[in-house]
Amino acid sequence: MTLAYWIVAGLLALFSLYSGVIKVVRDPDLLRPMMAWVDRIPLPAVRVLGTIEVLGAVGLLLPPATGIAPWTALAAALGLVLLQIGAIAVHLTGADRRITLNLGLLATAAVTTWLATGLL
Repeated sequence: MTLAYWIVAGLLALFSLYSGVIKVVRDPDLLRPMMAWVDRIPLPAVRVLGTIEVLGAVGLLLPPATGIAPWTALAAALGLVLLQIGAIAVHLTGADRRITLNLGLLATAAVTTWLATGLL
């Protein structure tokens, strides 16, 4: 189960890190082609969402790797589940109704949450 956690959590962390860094550093004009919802949410909120994704990615990998507070990996995985639920809601309330990627990330975060319980 530990190997499965590292594979699933690693993939989720890579995607979350990439997505989060883009939201934190890119100009809204460069985000708009990838994320149609950027115009409906204030830029500081987009930056906060990116920061949450980066922290979630770090929380999935660093605590289990160091053995320090491994329960935070479970908290990070649950946070990413909640983030994807919110992302799906944002997509469905706007004109952009493409939620396939978010459903996949939600499933991955849910599996990571389940696997993280084995780390405790």
